[in-house]
Amino acid sequence: MARLDRGPVSGAACGPDIPAIEVQGLSFAYPGAEAPVLEGLDWRVPQGAFALLVGGTGSGKSTLLSLLKPEIAPAGERTGDARVLGENVADMDVRASAERVGYVFQDPENQIVCETVWHEMAFGLENLGLARDEMRRRVAETSYFFGLEDWLHRDTDTLSGGRKQLLSLAAVLALRPRVLLLDEPTSQLDPVAEKNFLHALFRVNRELGCMVVVATHQPRPMLEYATCAYRIEDGRVREVADMASLGRRESLFSDDMLGWGAVRCAKNGVFSRREDNLGSLEPPGDVSSAKKSSELDKSSEFVAQTSLENGSEAFPRTDGSRILQKMHGGSATTLAGSWFRYDRAGGWVLRGLDVAFSAGAVHAVVGGNGCGKSTMLSVLAKTAKLQRGRMVRGAASAALLPQNPKALLVAETVHDELMEWASTCGYDENLARERAASLGLSGLDGRHPYDLSGGQRQLLALAKLLLIGPELLLLDEPTKGLDLASRRIIARALRDHARAGGTVIMATHDLDFAEQVADDIAMMFDGEIACMEPPTDFFADNVFYRA
Repeated sequence: MARLDRGPVSGAACGPDIPAIEVQGLSFAYPGAEAPVLEGLDWRVPQGAFALLVGGTGSGKSTLLSLLKPEIAPAGERTGDARVLGENVADMDVRASAERVGYVFQDPENQIVCETVWHEMAFGLENLGLARDEMRRRVAETSYFFGLEDWLHRDTDTLSGGRKQLLSLAAVLALRPRVLLLDEPTSQLDPVAEKNFLHALFRVNRELGCMVVVATHQPRPMLEYATCAYRIEDGRVREVADMASLGRRESLFSDDMLGWGAVRCAKNGVFSRREDNLGSLEPPGDVSSAKKSSELDKSSEFVAQTSLENGSEAFPRTDGSRILQKMHGGSATTLAGSWFRYDRAGGWVLRGLDVAFSAGAVHAVVGGNGCGKSTMLSVLAKTAKLQRGRMVRGAASAALLPQNPKALLVAETVHDELMEWASTCGYDENLARERAASLGLSGLDGRHPYDLSGGQRQLLALAKLLLIGPELLLLDEPTKGLDLASRRIIARALRDHARAGGTVIMATHDLDFAEQVADDIAMMFDGEIACMEPPTDFFADNVFYRA
């Protein structure tokens, strides 16, 4: 990996005794909120630290970090003082902010503004008025550092969520900030990419002396790099004395919560469920009428049998007989010999994909960034159409929760979001209120969806989909930005949906969640399914993909 030239330190000089971040008496309340999210908060982080900021969904992690970056500070009532490297944040101009504080958003869609990777890397540098030669040098060395050179000329909208997150970090680092704030930066990265990302971040911290703060719900992979950790709770921050406690693995299923006998197997420490001990948990939505017989979806069918039988090199022949046999055995959703690409000039994203998902089950799909997981979900949701192959969807109705939940959020308040489809889908306010409460959204009715935390937006978008009762529920990274309590809530909702006869297919990098919730796990690689096994078998055979 290339080494970055730190360059001269810009801005006012500050001694080593001045903290990188110093917050005193900071309080903040969003418009329409019943209580402040931050209240009299004090916080000091030393220069050179690699700090973790942990806390529950909606605890204020994202709010606190954004208040240290004046250009993105949220609207609301604020009191108190915040300083970065000794300078009051309120007094920073745009240039000082860019050169002192770098910020990587939880959602890369909020950060990427250019059509190509190269231009995105150069965008901030252009705004600072750097000379063209200097811009090219910074883009070049930063690209080498992160290994982006092979996709510098790609369109940004063709990148996977994980690659967009890597691009966001690289573009910020090209500005050479002295303090780097990151909000859930690994939430969309696969396990191998996450390890590489964190190692690169570690080098930025150690070699360049850039102070790093990472807000996260998943601190365990970061503990080997972190020098300190802080917990935000009830609007205040305290230092975590026992950092090892952040690495303990917790079960998603507690006896008092689910009552369906989640037990830990002695063998390999793997979680398993006893379906015969399931409690009588009735979901608010009714999907019990989900179809058990498969029905060919003519609108998405595109069969090119001649090309396949002639052995075309572009379309190597695949044997879909096993998949088609499963289809006639009652699979809810099937893809056979499926090929898809976004444009004729681009490579194939799905390459002869064969897979069958049964009804009444939770299916997890894992794999590296860009392997085709999100594309497969789009095909199943009919927002993308196969160029070759067949799709069979036994479910009469389907709903997709995309990686970016904002795509589903269009109203001015949480209440209006929940009621948007009420007249069309036949549910009332009581059911909407019950669903919101079941997903931990009580008390947020008057809040604007964009003022919620990333995790709360994720829960709100899921609540909207569950209210319409789709038989086929498709989820793209459903647990990103969620703490343990919220992940438990989603685990319960997905298992309830499957028990009622629905089908759940989720693309995820959250291996703990997949292991404990899914009935089977498929690994996607190069546009195909490499294996599909029960969780115990899946993780027993893996070296790198382990929960």
